[in-house]
Amino acid sequence: MATALAKAADTESVEHAARIEHVSKSFTGPTGQQLVLDDITLDVAPGEFVTLLGASGCGKSTLLNLVAGLDDPTAGSITTNGRPALMFQEHALFPWLTAGKNIELALKLRGVPKNERRDRAERLLELVRLRGSYGKRVHELSGGMRQRVAMARALAQDSGLLLMDEPFAALDAITRDVLHDELTRIWAETGVSVLFVTHNVREAVRLAQRVVLLSSRPGRIAREWTVDIPQPRRIEDAPVAELSLEITDVLRGEIRRHGQH
Repeated sequence: MATALAKAADTESVEHAARIEHVSKSFTGPTGQQLVLDDITLDVAPGEFVTLLGASGCGKSTLLNLVAGLDDPTAGSITTNGRPALMFQEHALFPWLTAGKNIELALKLRGVPKNERRDRAERLLELVRLRGSYGKRVHELSGGMRQRVAMARALAQDSGLLLMDEPFAALDAITRDVLHDELTRIWAETGVSVLFVTHNVREAVRLAQRVVLLSSRPGRIAREWTVDIPQPRRIEDAPVAELSLEITDVLRGEIRRHGQH
């Protein structure tokens, strides 16, 4: 029986930014019920950075949507410390609003008084190193700058948990590397918990304190790695490359085991 997304009690929020307990998810397809996620149990601690890794179609984004409260699990339960903020692969900014006004909209929905919104938006733009960009329209911003505004808008929700669904996948390698640095800095400065979906093994190791690998459909937790490499890291660092190779071998084994090519 499906269970609704529940909010964590104050006593539990000290221990967990998110708790996923025995979560499964099925969808109705042409051939009947299709099991996408099977018995997922995962905790994200306050201030922890966790990456969800797996082959395309393994249910990573589905799980993120469940944590965000956009859908309900078929079985199991999810608790979060407040409402999570969600950042997508596409920036999803409103093109008729300026960078600052896009952020102010999130503040407005949070109930922040009108006379405080601009100052807060300016401070968030400064946090993502876009000082002076308040009045710029979306078409005036590069792809990387748009994702920085989207990050600032997500942070404007003042959530303890930031959900990120392959937010840098569409960017070129240099811009992506710069935004890896920025995200790591913002995570360290704000103390926000991050659950980050990617199919890029090196990106997962570059960013996370913990890498969680999902098997192919149905998605199950196949293995976890604690990343003990000190930050700041570079994607080309030898320890990052070494752990990435280990994870890639396991990922390839999972893909072969499930008959995918």
